[in-house]
Amino acid sequence: MTTFDITLVEARRLALRAQGLTSRSTRTDDAGPRAQRNAVRRVLDQLGAVQLDTISVLARSHELVAYARLGPIARHSVEGGYWSDPATAFEYWSHAACVLPISMFPWFAFRRREFRIRGKRWHDVPTSALKGILARLAAEGPLTTSELGGTKVGTDWWNWSDTKIAVEWLWDIGEVVVTRRTGWRRVYDLPERAIPATLLTPNPSDAECLAHLVAASGRTLGVGTIADIADVHRLSTAQVRSVIGESGLVKVAVAGWPHNCYADPGALEQIGKPVRTPTTLLSPFDSLVWHRARTARLFGIEHRLEAYTPAAKRVHGYFAMPVLHCGQLIARVDPGREQATLVAKRVTFEPASDKAVVDSIDGVAAALRNAATWVGAINIRVDQVTPPALAGRLRSALRQPTATSASSTSRMSP
Repeated sequence: MTTFDITLVEARRLALRAQGLTSRSTRTDDAGPRAQRNAVRRVLDQLGAVQLDTISVLARSHELVAYARLGPIARHSVEGGYWSDPATAFEYWSHAACVLPISMFPWFAFRRREFRIRGKRWHDVPTSALKGILARLAAEGPLTTSELGGTKVGTDWWNWSDTKIAVEWLWDIGEVVVTRRTGWRRVYDLPERAIPATLLTPNPSDAECLAHLVAASGRTLGVGTIADIADVHRLSTAQVRSVIGESGLVKVAVAGWPHNCYADPGALEQIGKPVRTPTTLLSPFDSLVWHRARTARLFGIEHRLEAYTPAAKRVHGYFAMPVLHCGQLIARVDPGREQATLVAKRVTFEPASDKAVVDSIDGVAAALRNAATWVGAINIRVDQVTPPALAGRLRSALRQPTATSASSTSRMSP
């Protein structure tokens, strides 16, 4: 097999383009609700998976993913783009709990079978509750856990009720599905009622599922190592290697990367074309940065979520959001909200040359203004800046008028 050689800059551009972060051909903030919902669905189709998480600072992570790619889209349009009737998406275990395009449903048959073989997720399954839940869903229609009979028997998150354990197990093995949420609660339904029949009847083998998911992962990455590809849907590296030859991905060598890599052939056709990227805050759960080793290789920064790190040991903050500008991750902002004020509790600039520092300051200021506009904040306050010498310059930049709007793009630097 011939190996193509590509530079790190080319790899970064492939990744940004594959992630839908290199252009905004149409504005969505002034589009109608249907156009906005359709734009969200296109984002989901391109990414293949959007991670869900309970943490909400400026917004929940799945909203931030759409915002980074579409600009100041109405938040109800984001929800309407993910959750619709008839279903265009479903929730299942991918990178974590994720929203997935409905077309992906057959290809997670291997994981539903894995759960059956394992026999449980975390809790022992109360089998006596299973038939009753299925009967109620058949008779009453889609229901949340609370409507089925409760979620917990105590205050600890893992202290689930038998009903919660049972319905989550039925979801794990595919006997119930989730195609929408309401009030952040999963709504459980029967697959024959919620999933199109054409997607229920195929029963692909494990090898067929893996080959499809590996190919799809290659497209959403642009280029990646075996471990990068495995991380997208949390496969094992052995599973990826077992089907990489059938995936259609092309073997490449990325300068400075120690591993053999694979690229989507369609992505390789875009090498050499100029790109522009949005200036924006990224969710720490954004699929561009969710794999720490890959983020370090692509952008030269060590990115991690510190929400579960003791406050005294945090370096960048509880929900530090990388700032994308000119194709680079130039800083991290730990945001908060105090009524009509967006608070940058901590801004950490990545090391840069003197010439690049000015551009980084302008980029962070633009990203903060854009985010404030989106969430309806009329003021921005910056508390702590690292290095401290840049604090005054950032605050000054935030006071200056700018031509950069929430839907602006910036030319990617080498």
